Amino acid sequence: MAALVTSVVPLTGLRIDTLPVAAASGGDDCATGQGVLLLVSNQDASPHDVTLVTPQTVDGDLEVADRTITVPAGATVVIPVTDRYRNPSTGRCSITYPGGVTGLSVGVIRV
Repeated sequence: MAALVTSVVPLTGLRIDTLPVAAASGGDDCATGQGVLLLVSNQDASPHDVTLVTPQTVDGDLEVADRTITVPAGATVVIPVTDRYRNPSTGRCSITYPGGVTGLSVGVIRV
């Protein structure tokens, strides 16, 4: 699992096309919080799923379902990474790619 670095967007702007790195086959993790966005670019010819693991429970034992987002072929998607996805033991969000990582690149920004 790779720890993705968060780039803070300054008032003068930020070039985001240089930020993405190849998605790790074992998954990645990133910071969470207000204004944190996960950028996912899919340069593959088929769609890929990206899953944000939700470690929360309700009423002590009911698990909150993970969030899965489908990234279409050739598309770039921006996903908010709120504190809902914060793992209490690591302080970060775990990201998995159930369909594989071929053609996927990811980056994290905070606005």
